[in-house]
Amino acid sequence: MSCCGNCNNCSGCGKALELTRPEMEFLTLLGQVAFLPVARELGELTPVYLEDGAEKQKENAQILQLLERKGLISLDYDQPLSGPSSHRYRAYPIQGSIALTQRGQQVLELLEYQGYWE
Repeated sequence: MSCCGNCNNCSGCGKALELTRPEMEFLTLLGQVAFLPVARELGELTPVYLEDGAEKQKENAQILQLLERKGLISLDYDQPLSGPSSHRYRAYPIQGSIALTQRGQQVLELLEYQGYWE
C-alpha cells in the first residue's frame, strides 16, 4: 500500500486511497447490513469478528484495523448488538458493533458509481 503523502503513516487522510479486494468486500457488506458485531479481549486492541469462521479471524482482524485506520469504519465497543449473531461473542468481555463512517459511506458510493480497478 502506498502512503497518501500527507500523513506519512498510510492512514489514508489525503485524497488518495488504496483498498484491497477484502477491504472493498467488507465495505460492501457493511453497505448492505449497516451494523456488524465485533468483540475483543480485556486489555487487547485486536478486534474479533467471528461471522466468517475461526479460520478467517486473523485476516478479518487485520482488515478491520486497516479500515478503521483509514477512517472508513468505526469499531464501537460501547454499542453491542443484540440478536442471534451476538451469541457467538458471549465469551468475549468486550462486545460492540462495526459501522461505516461518513467517509466510508462516501468511498462505498464512489466505488459503486465508478467501479474499481485491480
